[in-house]
Amino acid sequence: MTTEPSAARGGGGGRTHRILVVDDEADLRELLDLTLVAMGLDVDTAATLEEARRLLARSRDYALCLTDMRLPDGEGTELVAAIARDHPGMPVAVITAYGSADNAVAALKAGAFDYLAKPVALDALRSLVRGALQARDIDERDASADDPTAALIGGSPVIVAVREQIRRLARSMAPVAITGESGSGKELAARLIHACSTRAARPFVAVNCGAIPETLMESEFFGHRRGAFSGADQEREGLFQAAHGGTLFLDEVADLPLNMQVKLLRAIQEKRVRKLGSNAEDPVDVRIISATHQDLARSVAAGRFRQDLYYRLNVIELALPSLRERPDDVAPLGEAILGRLAARAGLREPPRMSSVTLRYLRSYAFPGNVRELENLLERALAYCNGEVINVEDLGLRPSPAELLEPADEFEAHEVVDAGGPGPAERGPSQLSPAAAVGAVSPEAPDDAGVPESLPAFLDQVERDVIQRALALTGNNRTAAARRLGITFRALRHRMQRLGIA
Repeated sequence: MTTEPSAARGGGGGRTHRILVVDDEADLRELLDLTLVAMGLDVDTAATLEEARRLLARSRDYALCLTDMRLPDGEGTELVAAIARDHPGMPVAVITAYGSADNAVAALKAGAFDYLAKPVALDALRSLVRGALQARDIDERDASADDPTAALIGGSPVIVAVREQIRRLARSMAPVAITGESGSGKELAARLIHACSTRAARPFVAVNCGAIPETLMESEFFGHRRGAFSGADQEREGLFQAAHGGTLFLDEVADLPLNMQVKLLRAIQEKRVRKLGSNAEDPVDVRIISATHQDLARSVAAGRFRQDLYYRLNVIELALPSLRERPDDVAPLGEAILGRLAARAGLREPPRMSSVTLRYLRSYAFPGNVRELENLLERALAYCNGEVINVEDLGLRPSPAELLEPADEFEAHEVVDAGGPGPAERGPSQLSPAAAVGAVSPEAPDDAGVPESLPAFLDQVERDVIQRALALTGNNRTAAARRLGITFRALRHRMQRLGIA
């Protein structure tokens, strides 16, 4: 059956939102109707997919649709998909049978805003409806309002796409799994999703799952009653209770032990937690965002991570790019970091990065991503002259991968010893000094292969290598230092010692 639209409720002369409820159980429809009307909302109800489609076709401006997952003439996911296609601004929440986590995940992947489990808890219903209406109001507010995602600095296409995805994810309550290398900004992305959402005024609780001792994990997540275990001299709330109404960020979730994964899965599915030492479960309203630098799919295949928890957390995936994938963002990131560091150090003006330094950083691999860039600039701030940051102020060391890469220009000048391996077979550490410089030193070894003066021989080899590096880089000392795997300052010192102009 369908109720006709009623007069606006709620008083105050303001706008009254209208809700569409779709469920084949008459008693549940009536309960939902009464609860929503008591909240000052208008309600239309439908018992089948067909009735719901007819109401939607009448172009009613529904602020929210609540639908059961199983209907007499189809699945609730069909309605979710149809609304996502034809009414993209309308949030949809689904009602699932107790323990039907797979249905809830399917609905969230189809585009549902959130879900409720039967039997429906009225407090959870009211919280869900308020969140959906706030999300709709946020979408309709002035587009000129401050955008929290601006904290994710950069103008490269990949980071612009990430910011847009964060704004979209903020409109949903579906669990989000953030992937990316260490230092790529996973916690920042989680905070931005929270800040752009209707939960922004509520707590954001971040926890590093690998930093909690296994024996304390259940107490940390769910809390405990007084006397629950030795040392529990007072009742304590857990992380779920602390994040109630807000967002719980599970960083490095792959580090959770298997026994804790089972308990976490139940808490996420049922939206209820039980404190240690308690017989009662408490409802919790928490959005879960997880992150890891590991490949969770591989962890599942290896038996280290539960498959059901993996699918429950990985409803929507947000992949963060590494810094080397967006080199054009190094300059604005560096400026923002230097500004923050200078303010913290009490400097009136932050130093600027020289053009050579910027070129160097853009070509650097950044295995530690943005976190490494911040560490480099913090060190450079201490070493620089206060006005300009030069390459030598960074104190960079070549990575192991860079040390193992052969220099293409040197390969053509390799000298192959009789019976020795050829250029393709020989790594950098196997090259003789003479082969590296492409010339025989004046202090040549005698017939036995022993130089008359080892220090003089080594100095000449070093001199020839540096001169060749300078020749290959057009006498650019910064580029030559990088090619040689040393700092600019070290190169300058060696040139002075060896008398190289």
